[in-house]
Amino acid sequence: MLFRRKLATALLTAGVVLTPLAEVARANDEPAPSHERTPRSQTPSARRSGYSLQQCVAFAERNYPTIAQARAKANYYRAQLDEARSAPFSQWKASAGIALAPTSRGTSVYSPDTDVALKSNMGLAWRTNVEGVIPLFTFGKISNLIDAAENQVELGEHQIAKERNQVRLDVRKAYYGLLLARASSTLLTEAISKLDKAIDKLAQQVEDGDADEFDLFKLQTYRAEIDARMAEALRYESVALVSLAFLTGIQTKFDINTDQLEPSPHVLGPVARYLQAARVHRPEINMARAGVRAREAQASLARAKMYPDLALGMSAGWTRAPEIDDQLNPYVKDNANFVSLGFGLVMQWNLDLLPAAARLEQARAQLEETRAIERMALGGVGVEVETAYAEVASAQKREQAYGRAESLAKKWLIGVQQGIDLGTEEEKALIDPAKEYAQQRFNHLNAIMDLNVAMSKLALVTGWDAIAPQG
Repeated sequence: MLFRRKLATALLTAGVVLTPLAEVARANDEPAPSHERTPRSQTPSARRSGYSLQQCVAFAERNYPTIAQARAKANYYRAQLDEARSAPFSQWKASAGIALAPTSRGTSVYSPDTDVALKSNMGLAWRTNVEGVIPLFTFGKISNLIDAAENQVELGEHQIAKERNQVRLDVRKAYYGLLLARASSTLLTEAISKLDKAIDKLAQQVEDGDADEFDLFKLQTYRAEIDARMAEALRYESVALVSLAFLTGIQTKFDINTDQLEPSPHVLGPVARYLQAARVHRPEINMARAGVRAREAQASLARAKMYPDLALGMSAGWTRAPEIDDQLNPYVKDNANFVSLGFGLVMQWNLDLLPAAARLEQARAQLEETRAIERMALGGVGVEVETAYAEVASAQKREQAYGRAESLAKKWLIGVQQGIDLGTEEEKALIDPAKEYAQQRFNHLNAIMDLNVAMSKLALVTGWDAIAPQG
C-alpha cells in the first residue's frame, strides 16, 4: 500500500500524459515457454515467452512442498486403511525349529513307565506349527475400525484440497502483483520519457532567458522522485518473480507470458449461492465432517472392545525326525514323527473393563470436541464467505468507477489538446488534465488488481475455484 501511495504521488507530480496498455491476445494453446524475457524496449504489452496463470497454478499444485506433504499424509492414511481391512483376518502365526528328537516312551496303561528301546539312534527333529483364529462375531470391532480408517483417508484428501486452494491464492496474488508492478513501471517509463523532453525544452528556455530557473529545478526534482519510484517498482517486480518461481517450483529462468492486467469476468451472484458452494466444496468443512465420522467410529470401537470376540480357532503341526524309524510297538508314543490338526470355537475377552470404560469416555470426549470444531467451521466459513463477498462487491464497484473516471479524464485531456491545436487553449492548460488522467489510470490498474485478488479470496473461502480469475 505504501508503494501504491508513493507511486500515485509521483504520477501526480509528473504532470505528463500516460498511454494505456495495449490489448493482449489470449493464447492458451501457445507452445512451451522459452524462458526468455522480452526486452523493455519492445512493446510492453506484447505476448512474451513465459507461463500463463493457469500454467503457474498447475506447476504449483504439482511441486509446492505443502501439497506434497499433504499427499504423503493421505498415502499414510490409505496404508492405515489397508491395515484395518486385513488385520482382523491376519491373526495367524507360524513357527518352525530344529532340535534333538524326544525320547519315545510307553503309555501308562499298556506299558510300564520305562524307556522303550528305539530301533535307531537319536537324531534331529524338524518341527513346524501354524495356528490362528478367524473372527466370527466381534460386536462391531472390525466394521468400526474400517469406518474410522476410511474417514481418515477422506480427511487426508480434503487436506490436499485445502493446501491446493491456499497455494492457488498465493500464486494468483503474486501473479497479479507482478502485473501491477510491471504496469506501474510502464507508466513511470513513459513519464520519464516525457519529463526528459520537458526538462530539455525548459533548460533551453532558461538558457535563452525565457523561463524561470526555479521551474527547471522543480521539474528536475520531480524527475529524481520518479527515478526512486521506478527503482521501487522494479524491486516489487523482482520480488514477485522470485515468489512465483518458488511457488511453482520452476528452477530455470522464470517469467510470465503477458503484461496485461485485466479484471475478473465473473458476474457476482447472490450471496446465498456462495454460502451453499462453501457448504459443499470448502475443504475445511468436509475435513470437519470426516473428522466427526471418524471419531464416531472410534467411539463405537471403544465400546465394542468391552465385549468378547467369537472366533473359529485352527491349528496344524508337523514333526519329523528322519533318523528315527517309526515305532512298531503300538504301545510306544512316538514324539518324533507325527501330524496334528485341530479346530474349534474360541471366545476371546480382555477383562480390563475399568480401563476400557475410561477409554470409551475418552473417545466420547474427543467426539464432542470434533463436533464443536465442525460447528465452528460451519459458522466461521459463513463469516468468511460473506466478508469475501462484500470485498468483491466493493472491488467491482471501485473498478467500474475508476474505469469511468479514467475514460472521462482521457476525454478531458483529448479535448484540451484539441483546444491547444486550434489555438483556443494555452499549453499550461494541459497540466491539470494530464495529472488527472495519470492518477485515474493508476487508480484503475490498482482497482483491477484488488478485484482479482478479492475474487481469488472468494474462490478460496468457498472452495469453488471455477469463479477465480484465470488470467
